[in-house]
Amino acid sequence: MRLLLVDDDAGFRSLLRATFEVVDIDVDEAGNAAEALSAIRGRAPDVVVLDVQMPGQSGLELCRALKDDPRTREIGIVLLTGSEGGNSDAAIEAGADAFLLKPFSPLELLAIVERLAGGLHATPFRTENARGEEEQLLLYARDLRHLLEIERGQRILLENAYRDTVTALASALESKDTGTRAHSQRVQRYAIELAHALGASFTDDRGVEYGFLLHDVGKIGIPDQILQKPGPLTDAERRLMQTHTVLGEQMLGGIAFFEGEALTVVRSHHERWDGKGYPDGIAGDEIPLGARVFAVADTLDAMTSDRPYRTALDWGTAEDEITALAGKQFDPDVVDAFRGSSPLLREVHAEFAHAA
Repeated sequence: MRLLLVDDDAGFRSLLRATFEVVDIDVDEAGNAAEALSAIRGRAPDVVVLDVQMPGQSGLELCRALKDDPRTREIGIVLLTGSEGGNSDAAIEAGADAFLLKPFSPLELLAIVERLAGGLHATPFRTENARGEEEQLLLYARDLRHLLEIERGQRILLENAYRDTVTALASALESKDTGTRAHSQRVQRYAIELAHALGASFTDDRGVEYGFLLHDVGKIGIPDQILQKPGPLTDAERRLMQTHTVLGEQMLGGIAFFEGEALTVVRSHHERWDGKGYPDGIAGDEIPLGARVFAVADTLDAMTSDRPYRTALDWGTAEDEITALAGKQFDPDVVDAFRGSSPLLREVHAEFAHAA
């Protein structure tokens, strides 16, 4: 379906464009009658949505001209107006197929446009009582379908924007934390693959993936001289560094998307199976599963990546060291899953190496 929006308010046109494009309607725009006629000559729309109050030729006058012309009279026309811009009698006299008074619901306009394009109307829209019950139910069903499509499209757009924002934040952190280029993306992939290998119940929770990605977000609050120190940290510096888990939890705690398992990953990914980790010193199954999974993924990436204080270990050496720490630093079940999925994890490692 092709639609032409004619209104001198660019912001209003943008709002309507967003509504229609969600359901894959091609939208052209015009700011006045002259632009509208030029657009129609270029390619005729199925429906014209036309504001009554415009500078120069009014919407009523343009509507009348289009309906008087044999070349354009079959185009459906919806007239839009403010409280003093016109009325239904004037719209009918001008030949409009439908009439809406501002403000109105974009969904209502969307339903009208589809009906006009589908040929369901031969009279102006505001004749609800004249319709049969079956047609009314059909129209309500179409409205509901459109509402669901719009909601689904908006949700996808929101999720994409959210993912891009989280990724940008992780990248900004990596520029601050020297030597960890693409660390967040790699370790996120490792953790996701390990979780799938374990059959973890949280694998369908997109929030957990973002928790994996932003596990070190609290390091934003750690001074650069500590983050970028090439040598060992002092005890005081180490204690300060260890606060990044709690800082990260506090930063993300007010975001609904990070409720539950995602937030526990941020707080608890440095806990150890033997209880010697931080910040809470919890042990064994007390540590949330997502954090136990992530601990192995994080250590794997640290061992197999170049760091300012050493070069990367080869994969076999890293695998042996992680295996040796089962039951001490790491959950033995997670280590078993790591060993079983090692070939797949190596493919992830190679994928990022080729992209570098």
